[in-house]
Parts: sequence; structure tokens; C-alpha cells
Amino acid sequence: MSILKKPDLSNLELRAKLAKGMGHNYYGEPAWPNDLLYVFPVVILATISCCIGLAIMEPSSLGEKADPFATPLEILPEWYLYPTFNLLRVIPNKLLGILSISLIPVGLILVPFIENINKFQNPFRRPIATIIFLIGTISAIWLGIGATLSIDKAITLGLF
Repeated sequence: MSILKKPDLSNLELRAKLAKGMGHNYYGEPAWPNDLLYVFPVVILATISCCIGLAIMEPSSLGEKADPFATPLEILPEWYLYPTFNLLRVIPNKLLGILSISLIPVGLILVPFIENINKFQNPFRRPIATIIFLIGTISAIWLGIGATLSIDKAITLGLF
């Protein structure tokens, strides 16, 4: 395996990091066998053992048996579908509701192309993408909270 980038050993701070074993992956240490053979299996086994340990210590029950003749008062989807459920519930025209829901992935696909000239990863240097993200997050939380309320309070949350 060849080294892709040689470190600047004249930098004392970098030499101190390299002496401690830090910063070696940045300078082209190969993933095989170091990471793939030694680090990844340990992480995978630790994750599996944590899942098994949690399942043994706190087993989850299946819940009550399904009764097809007893319909709950209000049927709600899973929590991550609350914003789209609220849009479908509030918009009177169902075709417009479906179109509004289909605009969500289209908008997410378009976000990288809005500010693709900017080479920075810092969100403060990418104001358009950051503002779109914040508006989308706040509106998703707002609609998600509104899905748990009655339909007359679904958009205003009873605040105004």
C-alpha cells in the first residue's frame, strides 16, 4: 500500500499528534487491514452486544391482541408521518394534499443544487441552504404537533 499524502513533519504540533498516534488516517493509512480488519468488527460486535443486552434487560411486550371489531376513536400514523398526515387532513382538496406531500422529496432533492457553487461545508457560509433547512424543520415540527390536536387547532395549535 502506498501513502497518498506525506505529512509535513516540520510542524511541531503535527509531530506531537503523530507521536500520540493521532492523525494517521488523514495521511493515507490504508483501510485494509487497519480499520476493516481490527476496528470495524469490534464496533459491530459491540453494537450487537448492546442490542442483545438491552433486549435481555428490558424486553418489550407485544401489547394487547388485535380486535378487528373495536376501532379506536382516532387513528394516527407513526410519529414520523405526522406532518404529512396533518397536511392531508387540513387541505380540503385531496389532490392538492397529495401534490403538497410530493413536493417534499422534490424540495429535498433540489436543496443541493440551490447553492452548489459554494464550496464551504460550514452552515454559516451557506445561508440559503441553512434557511431552507431551518424553515423545513420548524414547519415539520409545527405540523407534527398539529397532527395530534383536533382539526380546528391543527394549523394554529390553538395559539391564535
